[in-house]
Amino acid sequence: MILLGLSLIFSIAMAVHVVRSGREWFWIWIILILQPLGGIIYFAAVVLPELMGGPTARKIGQSARSALDPHREYREAKAACEETPTAGAMSRLAAAAMHLGHYAEAEGLYARAAQGPHADDPVLLLGRAKVLIELNKPAEAHEVLQRLAAAGGALDEGEEALAIARALEGMGRNDEAEIAYQRAVERLPGLESLARHAAFMARTGRRAEAQEIVAELDRRVARTHPQFRKEGRAWRDLAAQALS
Repeated sequence: MILLGLSLIFSIAMAVHVVRSGREWFWIWIILILQPLGGIIYFAAVVLPELMGGPTARKIGQSARSALDPHREYREAKAACEETPTAGAMSRLAAAAMHLGHYAEAEGLYARAAQGPHADDPVLLLGRAKVLIELNKPAEAHEVLQRLAAAGGALDEGEEALAIARALEGMGRNDEAEIAYQRAVERLPGLESLARHAAFMARTGRRAEAQEIVAELDRRVARTHPQFRKEGRAWRDLAAQALS
């Protein structure tokens, strides 16, 4: 009975926080219908990042919100872009569209945004190149990446190196792709670059090396924070599938 009372008090407190902070009302349904789990999810996704304020806490909160409502950022970005279609708004919407797999829409948005004074914007150029790779247009992506390099390069050297590697591989220029993949692994934190390099190795006949990297990915995923383990497994599976 005491636990039930505490659960109710906690849920009410979280619901009050929703109202006072101006959060979306769907949170109240989650909190009240899924007691006490709903309140715990809200606390982890919203309240805890506010209290801690650090990048890890913010990333946990963003991950939790994305899991509960994966289309939220796309909806908000689309509304902002329709209200004020600036290059920044189009870039935000393009990134959200790409995250959902809407690659053709994202490519069009990046192309529209990269006009006039924004023609050499590194964020727009790298974003468009990455989308073109997903659309299986590596030659076009490589042209965009060359423009990016001429304009001074991307803000994130690792992301740029990985895009270059994937474009070169798509064009069949594997020796150059290998160098770019190595550069990406050295400069880009996280598991994506390592997984994509392993997949490249598997596709080019270096299965033993790829298997070693998959084993390393297994070890890293096991050490990953539970909140990010699903993403880590997805990259591990991408590499493993290239071996099958």
